[in-house]
Amino acid sequence: MRELGIGLIGTGFMGRAHALAFRNVSAAFELPFTLRLAALADADPARAQACATAWGFAQAYGDWQPLIDDPRVNLIAITTPNHLHYPMAMAALAAGKPVYCEKPLAVNLEQAKAMHLAARHAGVVTRVGYNYQHNPIISLARELIQSGQLGEVISFQGEFSEDFMADPASPWSWRCDTEHAGGALADLGSHLLAMARHLLGNIDAVCADTQTVHAQRPATTGSQEQRSIAVDDQTHALLRFASGARGTFSSSWLKHGYKNHLSFEISGTKGTLTFDQERLNELRLCRAGQDGFQRLLAGPNLPGYAAFSPAAGHQLGYNELKTLEVHELIMAMAGHGQAGTDFEAAFEVERLATAIRLAARERRWVDISEV
Repeated sequence: MRELGIGLIGTGFMGRAHALAFRNVSAAFELPFTLRLAALADADPARAQACATAWGFAQAYGDWQPLIDDPRVNLIAITTPNHLHYPMAMAALAAGKPVYCEKPLAVNLEQAKAMHLAARHAGVVTRVGYNYQHNPIISLARELIQSGQLGEVISFQGEFSEDFMADPASPWSWRCDTEHAGGALADLGSHLLAMARHLLGNIDAVCADTQTVHAQRPATTGSQEQRSIAVDDQTHALLRFASGARGTFSSSWLKHGYKNHLSFEISGTKGTLTFDQERLNELRLCRAGQDGFQRLLAGPNLPGYAAFSPAAGHQLGYNELKTLEVHELIMAMAGHGQAGTDFEAAFEVERLATAIRLAARERRWVDISEV
């Protein structure tokens, strides 16, 4: 057994999710490394220290560069706003350290390409936080598709909607800035694009429409000052898969009533399969000739599930998916397994998002080879 020092940058919702995953993975799985929570960094030194103490990290930093330079840190986890992914990941790769970065990989395609090429040059393990793919029930969905249970896949209908920006009085944040983020397409849609590729393979061409519904938002909560919004509130697209399947895609952060509606319906010549992340422990399957759908529940027969529960129907949650993602990352660092989205695969997701924006701007079909 060797010790693996974890360095975490960022203390928001995703920072806490990563911290929980790194703490929980050792309890759920036998690992090839002993994990040590070596260091945590946040731009606010007081918050860095408070979170380091609460979450069990040995060292707190008020700046991210000293964390990357710390010789006790062997793996860099980045959970900051999107525009900081590029400089932090590039510095970590230059130091020869593996990187676990939240999605989307970067705020533009040029940055994503540079990160992908730097990772290839560094020869280290990289992963991007598309954690929904690590759901055991998604593994079952992929198995059903690849084993031919649906026949020839002809249709994909995907949606990822939430309502956290539905209120026009919701204030401006970094997510509303094109230099810092990319709207609903980047924030939510990137998950759906990664999922579509994970299940059905490459997408060759797209046609799309984007819309900014609320062109202004309050500068801060309750403020009379208004700030202009340039990112998309909702995006819709048509997809052509390399396999010949056709698809639809939509992402919105304005849809009242939805909290985590990452959903898809995949139809083939022999059946239809549906999933909704708000019911993340089940699939619905209809085989040709059936009158309606069969409900398939996740259980300990699916890889990863039994690490948390010995019985079907007892349900995994969001933090278990993050723990499963961290487990795959650690196993990859030990040379076992290649599952998960690395920087190269995440770059391909960014190519898709860029093509969708180009298609919407120019009102035409765009081949992915153009970007």
